Amino acid sequence: MTRRIIYSAALVAFLAATALTLTSIIIPRWISWDSETASGSRIHYTYGLHKRCSSFTHTCTYFPQDEDCHGEDRYFCSMWRSVGFLMSFAVVMEGMTLIAFLVVIAGGKQKREQGWKILSGMLLLAGMIQCAGMALIAYLYDNDDRFFPGWKLDTSWILCTISWSVTVLIAACISASAIFVSPEGGYELILSEQ
Repeated sequence: MTRRIIYSAALVAFLAATALTLTSIIIPRWISWDSETASGSRIHYTYGLHKRCSSFTHTCTYFPQDEDCHGEDRYFCSMWRSVGFLMSFAVVMEGMTLIAFLVVIAGGKQKREQGWKILSGMLLLAGMIQCAGMALIAYLYDNDDRFFPGWKLDTSWILCTISWSVTVLIAACISASAIFVSPEGGYELILSEQ
């Protein structure tokens, strides 16, 4: 019963991390810029993995577009699209990890005692993929000329960071519980009377 409780708690935390991953992909706020005009109105630009939004035009457009990817900008586009791929791949890995969670929890004692190895590996892989995507965005933010002072890493980047951190922490907790928690349903020695 103890391992089932540990895996169930880990599953709840993992579902929360997965929700953060999905939210970070959907919301177009990986990098943003805010400015105030002389008249006092605010201008706000945001870059998402697949959209670029502007308060100036009040629209969101697909990003990066073909005209954004010519000459030296091809490097930026390749990196940005790679992040989109990595985050989509992370969602696929999280879906597979969810299935693994369900198999381990619903399986018998043997699956709960041995399933931690595969589950922890899948969690680590999903976390590392998200970490790579987050790191690429941070690299572009620091090194691409289009992000001059005033731009900032925004909500989606923070959600992604929290998501992969929680996912890696869950992998560590499951591994630690497999090593330190006694087997469930084991026999206890009866002290002999002397």
